[in-house]
Amino acid sequence: MDLTFLAAYKADALGFFLSVSLLVVYHWLLRRKEKRDPAYTVQAVNRIARTAWVENVMREGKDILAVQTLRNSTMAATFLASTAVLMIIGVLTLSGQGDRLEATWHSLNVFGAKHPELWMLKLIFLLLDLFFAFFSFAMSIRVFNHVGYMINVPLSLNHHAISPEHVAIHLNRAGRFYSLGMRAYYFCVPLLFWLFGPHLMLIATLGLIFVLYRLDRTPKLLAEDYAK
Repeated sequence: MDLTFLAAYKADALGFFLSVSLLVVYHWLLRRKEKRDPAYTVQAVNRIARTAWVENVMREGKDILAVQTLRNSTMAATFLASTAVLMIIGVLTLSGQGDRLEATWHSLNVFGAKHPELWMLKLIFLLLDLFFAFFSFAMSIRVFNHVGYMINVPLSLNHHAISPEHVAIHLNRAGRFYSLGMRAYYFCVPLLFWLFGPHLMLIATLGLIFVLYRLDRTPKLLAEDYAK
Protein backbone atom coordinates (compact mmCIF):
# COMPACT_ATOMS: atom_id res chain seq x y z
CA MET A 1 0.00 0.00 0.00
CA ASP A 2 1.66 3.25 -1.12
CA LEU A 3 1.98 6.46 0.84
CA THR A 4 -0.50 8.27 -1.40
CA PHE A 5 -3.20 5.74 -0.49
CA LEU A 6 -2.40 6.07 3.22
CA ALA A 7 -2.44 9.85 3.03
CA ALA A 8 -5.92 9.74 1.53
CA TYR A 9 -7.25 8.18 4.72
CA LYS A 10 -5.89 10.89 7.02
CA ALA A 11 -8.92 13.16 6.89
CA ASP A 12 -11.34 10.32 7.65
CA ALA A 13 -9.17 8.88 10.40
CA LEU A 14 -8.78 12.31 11.98
CA GLY A 15 -12.51 12.99 11.73
CA PHE A 16 -13.38 9.66 13.36
CA PHE A 17 -10.79 10.16 16.11
CA LEU A 18 -12.01 13.69 16.90
CA SER A 19 -15.65 12.58 16.89
CA VAL A 20 -15.05 9.73 19.33
CA SER A 21 -12.77 11.91 21.47
CA LEU A 22 -15.38 14.65 21.74
CA LEU A 23 -18.04 12.19 22.89
CA VAL A 24 -15.66 10.54 25.38
CA VAL A 25 -14.68 13.92 26.85
CA TYR A 26 -18.33 14.95 27.05
CA HIS A 27 -19.31 11.85 29.02
CA TRP A 28 -16.23 12.15 31.22
CA LEU A 29 -17.13 15.73 32.13
CA LEU A 30 -20.72 14.67 32.68
CA ARG A 31 -19.57 11.96 35.08
CA ARG A 32 -17.39 14.44 36.99
CA LYS A 33 -20.31 16.84 37.35
CA GLU A 34 -22.49 13.96 38.52
CA LYS A 35 -20.03 13.06 41.28
CA ARG A 36 -20.17 16.61 42.61
CA ASP A 37 -23.93 16.94 42.20
CA PRO A 38 -25.89 13.63 42.52
CA ALA A 39 -28.87 15.18 40.72
CA TYR A 40 -26.95 16.81 37.86
CA THR A 41 -28.12 14.37 35.16
CA VAL A 42 -31.45 12.80 34.31
CA GLN A 43 -29.81 9.37 34.51
CA ALA A 44 -28.74 9.99 38.11
CA VAL A 45 -32.24 11.15 39.08
CA ASN A 46 -33.69 8.06 37.41
CA ARG A 47 -31.39 5.83 39.46
CA ILE A 48 -32.57 7.55 42.62
CA ALA A 49 -36.20 7.21 41.52
CA ARG A 50 -35.83 3.51 40.63
CA THR A 51 -34.25 2.79 44.01
CA ALA A 52 -37.05 4.56 45.85
CA TRP A 53 -39.66 2.87 43.64
CA VAL A 54 -38.35 -0.62 44.43
CA GLU A 55 -38.31 0.19 48.14
CA ASN A 56 -41.92 1.40 48.01
CA VAL A 57 -43.20 -1.50 45.90
CA MET A 58 -41.59 -4.21 48.03
CA ARG A 59 -42.48 -2.62 51.36
CA GLU A 60 -46.10 -1.89 50.37
CA GLY A 61 -46.67 -5.09 48.39
CA LYS A 62 -47.73 -3.33 45.16
CA ASP A 63 -47.34 -6.38 42.94
CA ILE A 64 -49.63 -5.24 40.12
CA LEU A 65 -47.87 -1.89 39.85
CA ALA A 66 -44.50 -3.65 39.66
CA VAL A 67 -45.62 -6.04 36.92
CA GLN A 68 -47.18 -3.28 34.79
CA THR A 69 -44.19 -0.96 35.10
CA LEU A 70 -41.63 -3.66 34.31
CA ARG A 71 -43.80 -4.84 31.42
CA ASN A 72 -43.73 -1.33 29.92
CA SER A 73 -39.95 -1.14 30.29
CA THR A 74 -39.51 -4.58 28.72
CA MET A 75 -41.75 -3.67 25.79
CA ALA A 76 -39.80 -0.47 25.15
CA ALA A 77 -36.47 -2.33 25.19
CA THR A 78 -37.91 -5.06 22.93
CA PHE A 79 -39.10 -2.50 20.40
CA LEU A 80 -35.69 -0.80 20.30
CA ALA A 81 -33.85 -4.12 20.01
CA SER A 82 -36.10 -5.12 17.10
CA THR A 83 -35.48 -1.74 15.48
CA ALA A 84 -31.73 -2.30 15.78
CA VAL A 85 -32.11 -5.62 13.94
CA LEU A 86 -34.05 -3.94 11.13
CA MET A 87 -31.39 -1.24 10.85
CA ILE A 88 -28.67 -3.91 10.71
CA ILE A 89 -30.50 -5.59 7.83
CA GLY A 90 -30.79 -2.21 6.12
CA VAL A 91 -27.07 -1.53 6.43
CA LEU A 92 -26.24 -4.99 5.10
CA THR A 93 -28.51 -4.35 2.15
CA LEU A 94 -26.83 -1.00 1.59
CA SER A 95 -23.40 -2.61 1.60
CA GLY A 96 -24.38 -4.74 -1.39
CA GLN A 97 -25.33 -1.68 -3.42
CA GLY A 98 -22.12 0.29 -2.95
CA ASP A 99 -21.20 0.26 -6.64
CA ARG A 100 -24.43 1.97 -7.65
CA LEU A 101 -24.66 4.43 -4.75
CA GLU A 102 -21.00 5.35 -4.33
CA ALA A 103 -21.15 8.44 -6.55
CA THR A 104 -24.26 9.72 -4.76
CA TRP A 105 -22.86 9.20 -1.27
CA HIS A 106 -19.59 10.96 -2.16
CA SER A 107 -21.25 14.00 -3.73
CA LEU A 108 -20.69 15.99 -0.50
CA ASN A 109 -17.38 14.35 0.41
CA VAL A 110 -15.01 17.29 -0.02
CA PHE A 111 -12.15 16.37 2.31
CA GLY A 112 -12.38 12.60 2.80
CA ALA A 113 -11.21 9.67 0.74
CA LYS A 114 -13.51 8.06 -1.81
CA HIS A 115 -12.06 4.54 -1.90
CA PRO A 116 -14.63 1.71 -1.90
CA GLU A 117 -12.66 -0.06 0.84
CA LEU A 118 -13.05 2.91 3.17
CA TRP A 119 -16.76 3.16 2.42
CA MET A 120 -17.18 -0.48 3.43
CA LEU A 121 -15.15 0.17 6.59
CA LYS A 122 -17.54 2.97 7.52
CA LEU A 123 -20.48 0.60 7.10
CA ILE A 124 -18.71 -1.94 9.33
CA PHE A 125 -18.38 0.66 12.09
CA LEU A 126 -22.06 1.47 11.69
CA LEU A 127 -22.90 -2.23 11.93
CA LEU A 128 -20.79 -2.65 15.06
CA ASP A 129 -22.57 0.28 16.66
CA LEU A 130 -25.97 -1.21 15.86
CA PHE A 131 -24.92 -4.64 17.13
CA PHE A 132 -23.82 -2.98 20.38
CA ALA A 133 -27.23 -1.30 20.63
CA PHE A 134 -29.01 -4.60 20.04
CA PHE A 135 -27.06 -6.49 22.70
CA SER A 136 -27.49 -3.63 25.18
CA PHE A 137 -31.26 -3.68 24.77
CA ALA A 138 -31.28 -7.50 24.86
CA MET A 139 -29.37 -7.45 28.16
CA SER A 140 -31.78 -4.83 29.45
CA ILE A 141 -34.71 -7.15 28.68
CA ARG A 142 -32.92 -10.01 30.40
CA VAL A 143 -32.34 -8.07 33.62
CA PHE A 144 -35.86 -6.59 33.61
CA ASN A 145 -37.19 -10.17 33.53
CA HIS A 146 -35.01 -11.11 36.50
CA VAL A 147 -36.26 -8.10 38.45
CA GLY A 148 -39.85 -9.12 37.70
CA TYR A 149 -39.32 -12.29 39.73
CA MET A 150 -37.26 -10.77 42.52
CA ILE A 151 -39.47 -7.77 43.20
CA ASN A 152 -42.47 -9.95 44.06
CA VAL A 153 -40.64 -12.09 46.62
CA PRO A 154 -42.15 -11.40 50.09
CA LEU A 155 -39.83 -9.55 52.45
CA SER A 156 -40.94 -11.93 55.19
CA LEU A 157 -38.57 -14.54 53.73
CA ASN A 158 -35.64 -12.32 54.79
CA HIS A 159 -33.46 -13.46 51.90
CA HIS A 160 -30.30 -11.36 51.88
CA ALA A 161 -29.95 -11.48 48.07
CA ILE A 162 -33.54 -10.33 47.44
CA SER A 163 -33.67 -7.29 49.65
CA PRO A 164 -34.96 -4.00 48.18
CA GLU A 165 -31.39 -2.73 47.99
CA HIS A 166 -30.23 -5.70 45.89
CA VAL A 167 -33.30 -5.60 43.65
CA ALA A 168 -32.71 -1.88 43.07
CA ILE A 169 -29.13 -2.67 41.99
CA HIS A 170 -30.44 -5.10 39.37
CA LEU A 171 -33.09 -2.65 38.18
CA ASN A 172 -30.53 0.12 37.84
CA ARG A 173 -28.30 -2.28 35.91
CA ALA A 174 -31.15 -2.86 33.46
CA GLY A 175 -31.55 0.89 33.17
CA ARG A 176 -27.84 1.24 32.49
CA PHE A 177 -28.01 -1.28 29.64
CA TYR A 178 -30.99 0.60 28.23
CA SER A 179 -29.09 3.87 28.43
CA LEU A 180 -26.06 2.33 26.67
CA GLY A 181 -28.32 1.13 23.88
CA MET A 182 -29.72 4.63 23.44
CA ARG A 183 -26.18 6.09 23.37
CA ALA A 184 -25.31 3.65 20.60
CA TYR A 185 -28.38 4.84 18.70
CA TYR A 186 -27.27 8.44 19.12
CA PHE A 187 -23.79 7.65 17.81
CA CYS A 188 -25.39 6.30 14.63
CA VAL A 189 -25.97 9.91 13.59
CA PRO A 190 -22.26 10.88 13.29
CA LEU A 191 -21.46 7.49 11.75
CA LEU A 192 -24.16 7.98 9.14
CA PHE A 193 -22.89 11.45 8.27
CA TRP A 194 -19.40 10.00 8.03
CA LEU A 195 -20.55 8.25 4.86
CA PHE A 196 -20.89 11.70 3.30
CA GLY A 197 -17.54 12.96 4.57
CA PRO A 198 -15.47 13.47 7.76
CA HIS A 199 -16.31 17.18 7.99
CA LEU A 200 -20.03 16.36 8.18
CA MET A 201 -19.27 13.76 10.85
CA LEU A 202 -17.64 16.42 13.03
CA ILE A 203 -20.55 18.80 12.51
CA ALA A 204 -23.01 16.02 13.40
CA THR A 205 -20.98 15.17 16.51
CA LEU A 206 -21.04 18.76 17.75
CA GLY A 207 -24.77 18.92 17.12
CA LEU A 208 -25.26 15.62 18.93
CA ILE A 209 -23.31 16.82 21.97
CA PHE A 210 -25.46 19.95 22.12
CA VAL A 211 -28.65 17.88 21.99
CA LEU A 212 -27.32 15.35 24.51
CA TYR A 213 -26.48 18.11 26.97
CA ARG A 214 -30.03 19.38 26.74
CA LEU A 215 -31.36 15.83 27.27
CA ASP A 216 -28.92 14.76 30.00
CA ARG A 217 -29.08 17.87 32.14
CA THR A 218 -31.57 17.74 34.98
CA PRO A 219 -34.02 20.66 34.95
CA LYS A 220 -32.48 23.41 37.05
CA LEU A 221 -35.40 23.72 39.44
CA LEU A 222 -35.31 19.99 40.24
CA ALA A 223 -31.56 20.05 40.83
CA GLU A 224 -31.85 23.02 43.19
CA ASP A 225 -34.65 21.34 45.14
CA TYR A 226 -32.58 18.19 45.52
CA ALA A 227 -29.58 20.19 46.75
CA LYS A 228 -31.72 21.71 49.50
